[in-house]
Amino acid sequence: MKPGRILGRACHVAATLAILFFVLFPILWLAITAFRPEKDAFSTSPFFSPTLENFRGIIGGENDLVAATANSVIVGVATTVIAIPMALLASYAFSRHRFPGHRSMLLAMVATQFIPGVAIALPFLTLFRDLGLLDTRTALVVVNLSIVVPYITWLLKGFVDGLPLEIEEAARLDGCGQIRLLWRVVTPLAAPGIFVCAVFSFLLSWNEFLFPTFLAKEEATTLPVGLMTLVRPEGVAWGQMAAAGLMVMGPMLVLSLFVRKHFAQGMTMGAIK
Repeated sequence: MKPGRILGRACHVAATLAILFFVLFPILWLAITAFRPEKDAFSTSPFFSPTLENFRGIIGGENDLVAATANSVIVGVATTVIAIPMALLASYAFSRHRFPGHRSMLLAMVATQFIPGVAIALPFLTLFRDLGLLDTRTALVVVNLSIVVPYITWLLKGFVDGLPLEIEEAARLDGCGQIRLLWRVVTPLAAPGIFVCAVFSFLLSWNEFLFPTFLAKEEATTLPVGLMTLVRPEGVAWGQMAAAGLMVMGPMLVLSLFVRKHFAQGMTMGAIK
């Protein structure tokens, strides 16, 4: 093998290892800190006695985050379950039908993603205050839907555009109605894209911080907002913060294991026409 080729391969391996280090090291250090005793949170020694006291502190302890975690799960699941059918119907309409203003409507939906959340936080606060929905999970689901549905509608449209029209035409010739066509033909074919959109929907809802800060006080507080209770006047409880960080990351890691086969297919499905 030529020296230049060996050098190029060595540089490639070194660059890959450097990227992996910068990506994985913070996660590894977070996990280590979560199991360190509070007094050793700032220690750089690799040797310590693992403990679960940080997890006990945020699960039934002085800084209990169980209710906040339950709120995050409920809001995330509810948002995903409602958003996917809405986005699928909208994306199919935009993909298969040409009606007056369809391009303008689609561009308007995409344009909503460029509006800063701070700019619409106060109108949402006023609206839900007048409706008596402040500090409720319903308010958080509605706000999340306003963010998630336009995004995954645009994403799903690309997937639906890539589906062959011949299959739908054959189904119609066999007497398949529109609703049955969507359920029996389009949904299975678009399943990889739907999986991807479901993951993104839950991810966006799970990580949302701004709107729960404005709209939730106690009853509907979510996990990202609950983390701020670990910032106390005497200092940050770094051990418990690390443990809570693992709780935030946990659902995403589990979901990635279940949908990893569909993820790459779904992300590239709409790109092939």
